[in-house]
Amino acid sequence: MSDSNKTNFTNPSTFILLGIPGLEAAHIWISIPFCTMYAIDVLGNFIILFIVKTEQSLHGPMYYFVCMLAVTDLLLSTATVPKMLSNFWFNSREIDVSARITQMYFVHCFSVMESGILVAMALDHYVAICEPLRHSTILTNCVVSKIGLALVMRGIMLILPYPFLASQWPYCRTNIIPHTYCEHMAVVKLACGDTHVSSYYGLFMVLCVKGLDMIFIAVSYTQILRAIFSLPTKDASLKTLGTCSSHLCSILAFYIPFRFSSLTHRFGHNVPLHFHVLLANVYLLVPPMLNPIIYGVRIKQIRGRVLLQVFTNKEI
Repeated sequence: MSDSNKTNFTNPSTFILLGIPGLEAAHIWISIPFCTMYAIDVLGNFIILFIVKTEQSLHGPMYYFVCMLAVTDLLLSTATVPKMLSNFWFNSREIDVSARITQMYFVHCFSVMESGILVAMALDHYVAICEPLRHSTILTNCVVSKIGLALVMRGIMLILPYPFLASQWPYCRTNIIPHTYCEHMAVVKLACGDTHVSSYYGLFMVLCVKGLDMIFIAVSYTQILRAIFSLPTKDASLKTLGTCSSHLCSILAFYIPFRFSSLTHRFGHNVPLHFHVLLANVYLLVPPMLNPIIYGVRIKQIRGRVLLQVFTNKEI
């Protein structure tokens, strides 16, 4: 009897997304801020994409990178939030094997793409501040397109081992995923085979891919700050530094939750499980919500066009 049950359970066709373990009774209340953040993300990023597309003066490298960030934010949050809300609202917890692997792949793929876009934006700021006379010749539309394509291919190729390895594991412990979405480490812990390769590759992604991205950004801003503080007047320094503030906010919004989430998953064994899950959701929901606010407020041309369209309803 036990052998039969074990055989039937091995490699189940569906898995159960538990949601936020220990906080199931509060799912409806938790869904309110999650849904609000997702709505702001979708509306804000679509507004930025529409304005940049329709305003000819915004067709430049910085705004192209902002559009890439907006598209990635939309895809990243849309890969998880609709299923998460259906779980909270309608108790729709089941997810089949193919959907599980697909969601896991796209979540991490778009996350790597977003990290790369932040690096590309740091490069744009570096060239604009340290090599202002050569900015238009270095970052041409063709170069920006190639950078965008390279970032997409990097995300696609680097995350390919995740679904490949996940599809090879035997699952005979449980089919319950104690999470709101199919996060890589949450899925790894369900397998009953040897998952060391996947765990080491996940650690490689954290340390060597996103870690190198952070180092590149830090080096870029070291050179940027040197150039800013060498300007002749304080006003010029502050004005130039202000042009980088929106990008710096995006970097902090993305990397701080990511670092906390990845470190607590691997080393925070005494941290409550619901805190792990909430932190992982903050990592996916907060940056896509904040980025359109940051750039919508900080970029003068975008802010001016939104205000004119909303309050005066005049064409620009």
